[in-house]
Amino acid sequence: MEAPGLGYSYHLPSGGWNLKVRNVLTQFSDLFSEFNKYIAPAYHHDRCERSVPMRLYSMHKREFVMVFVAFFACFGLAVFIGLAGPPITATTEHRVRLNGSDMATGPFIMKTPALSTYSQQLWVIAKFSTANNDDERYDKTFQVSVSIDGISPEDHLISILSSGSGHNSRAIFRTRHLRCERQSCEELVVAHLGSLDYTHYMITVRFYGLEGFHQRYTIRDLMFYFKNYNPAFTQIEIWFRLIFLLAAFIMTCWFGHSLRKYPVTDWSIEQKWISILLPLLILYNNPLFPMIFLLNSWVPGMLDAIMQTTFLCAILMFWLCVYHGLRQNERKIATFYLPKFLVIGCLWVAALILATWLRCTELEDPTYNYVLDTSNYYGLKVFFFTVGGIYIAYLALLMLRAYSELRSMPYFDLRLRFLTLLAVIVAGVCALVTARQFGAGVLEDSFASRLSTYYRTSAQFMALYGLLNFYLYTMAYVYSPGIQQVYGQHSSITKDNPAFSMINDSDEEVIYGSDEDSRRPLTRAPRNADDSD
Repeated sequence: MEAPGLGYSYHLPSGGWNLKVRNVLTQFSDLFSEFNKYIAPAYHHDRCERSVPMRLYSMHKREFVMVFVAFFACFGLAVFIGLAGPPITATTEHRVRLNGSDMATGPFIMKTPALSTYSQQLWVIAKFSTANNDDERYDKTFQVSVSIDGISPEDHLISILSSGSGHNSRAIFRTRHLRCERQSCEELVVAHLGSLDYTHYMITVRFYGLEGFHQRYTIRDLMFYFKNYNPAFTQIEIWFRLIFLLAAFIMTCWFGHSLRKYPVTDWSIEQKWISILLPLLILYNNPLFPMIFLLNSWVPGMLDAIMQTTFLCAILMFWLCVYHGLRQNERKIATFYLPKFLVIGCLWVAALILATWLRCTELEDPTYNYVLDTSNYYGLKVFFFTVGGIYIAYLALLMLRAYSELRSMPYFDLRLRFLTLLAVIVAGVCALVTARQFGAGVLEDSFASRLSTYYRTSAQFMALYGLLNFYLYTMAYVYSPGIQQVYGQHSSITKDNPAFSMINDSDEEVIYGSDEDSRRPLTRAPRNADDSD
């Protein structure tokens, strides 16, 4: 008699491939959970650095929502004001009245419209149209000779540029390329005045080498355009720079006042960097900006470029230091700061040269064109993009390591998420505005020589300036010391690991984090025998 089986046999269901795959994934997930405890230290992990508690520690979800709502509301208001603002440039047309072969040679004598210091700069642009009816695209190289005279209040002509001077000392002509398709030709910049010292200018332009082109394709029309900054936009720029300057000054004073009772050595790395970035934001808004319109000198414009480049590079340095400094307390100059200074320093030098090189050269020669020195310019631009790629790779590595080591620590993962979210918003908007402004022109050799390298609309100016100002204001508010102390009522300083302050808290008082297994300490003290009862 088969008592145990009673004549029956049982077979467990196999479940097929779905169950096998699920079991494999479950085992892999369990293995990763065990490994995760070693790459992500628990919140009981002690750190030796002490830091001031930040408002970030005591903020609830609705407060975070309100902070970001206020940020986007201010940014949207700035963009809306820019959309309703005046166009950045003003254009005046001058149609050539010559006929026959004179259309290909000139001379073309023109008087500019009335200009003021608010006009800032002047571009002289020529545009050809032909009688060609073929689908042919053609590129014609020719020379341009330009002379510029300023008209004094007494109606005297004062020579600024004669046809025999220029950047190319061996030739009195400036080389240009005429690229046409059917009847339409591309615009070409004949001259660019980086500063305006007179109300009117007399400009004489002569072309050489277009006679054969005119005989074959017949130059039907020639238009000259005088483009300058719109004085109405210049006034808006001055006023909003002043508003941002006052707001940055007030925010700097408030942030410094909120930290006045704490020693600098106890500030967190974010608070130390915000105390540096806020004064640099004041320089970015440039309290000396009106001097550009009061002094006929290149110095105020150069200072403005230096201040803006320094502030932007300081933000890039801030991201590197914070992502690295959150997981490393020993921040020595040689090992922690020096590699970052080398990368950011190369970016600063390259960006400053790109921002000022063309402007300074055009102040000496208004007819300068990048084609005359394209090899040096191309090499500098390759260097800039190479260092930029190194920076992006370095930042991505630091972000990955920070998240892998600190994402399970309650307050550290909150600091990482807030920092990353704001940084992504700023980088995304800047990339969007840049792509909208330049498109593929960022990678072209003519990037720094075209009128398109400047703002196209007031909205772009307001978007970039408002974004960076509101970004600093938001971080200053969130990283300022909180009203409610996180650790006790008698101690205003906590460990750099804020969860250290939750040792005496109950489970209901823990705002962030949980008691799941992955957040337990890596090593535990053995239990006493009495505890098991």
